[in-house]
Amino acid sequence: MTALITGASAGIGKELAVEFAKDKVDLILVARREASMLAHAAELQTKYGIQVTVIALDLSAPNRANELYAKVKSLRLQVSTLVNNAGFGDNGEFVDSDLQKQKDMINLNILTLTKLTHLFGADMKARKSGSIMNVASTASFQPGPIMAVYVATKHYVLAFSEAIAEELKPYDVYVSTLCPGPTQSEFGEVAGFGKIVPSDSSPFPKADKVAKFGYAQMKKKRVVFIHGFKNALQANLVRFIPRSVVRKVAYAIMKN
Repeated sequence: MTALITGASAGIGKELAVEFAKDKVDLILVARREASMLAHAAELQTKYGIQVTVIALDLSAPNRANELYAKVKSLRLQVSTLVNNAGFGDNGEFVDSDLQKQKDMINLNILTLTKLTHLFGADMKARKSGSIMNVASTASFQPGPIMAVYVATKHYVLAFSEAIAEELKPYDVYVSTLCPGPTQSEFGEVAGFGKIVPSDSSPFPKADKVAKFGYAQMKKKRVVFIHGFKNALQANLVRFIPRSVVRKVAYAIMKN
């Protein structure tokens, strides 16, 4: 068995690699930063006795999904689990934002995820076995002023994943969606609202806790799972509050 994980150089993606490795699953790690992935690969291979392939690729660039798929095929590797974890956000009012950054975000968070799911999902359907985990967010359940495009991409990931979960289930291909809230990772720094510094006193969970939760839920073949009781409560409560109120509250929180 081999799992392909995108965005595997840091954060939740890096920690998900550890969870698969514990179960003796071989890995394909994909991200831009080759050096950090090679170091992590060496550690996983030594500790767990698995094979780890590292592919350095910027998946936000056009057509990189096809390039990655071709590379995996050329290595004669069969992907039993696809984890679409790669993604990034941005902070600020949309019309004042860098439009190229928004386009890159859409390409990575939506288009690359969709293409990889289509390519590897077709192989899984033909074999009648496999699993796909797409990483969405608690942001998937509400509008996101100040992070409009990012939140919209995560709405797509959730809706898309739930739909194809039903389509692929008859072929024994299981699609799941991990929805984490704010996590101790590099996400905030990249998005432009400050780094969530790793700390035991932080109100936000560490990436390894989120990864452990997500991996366990995926193995149970659950379709949608939200990490953290408060996050789950908030995500479900918005269904009972007028959308006009949700928008205003979300805007006030994000603006501050």
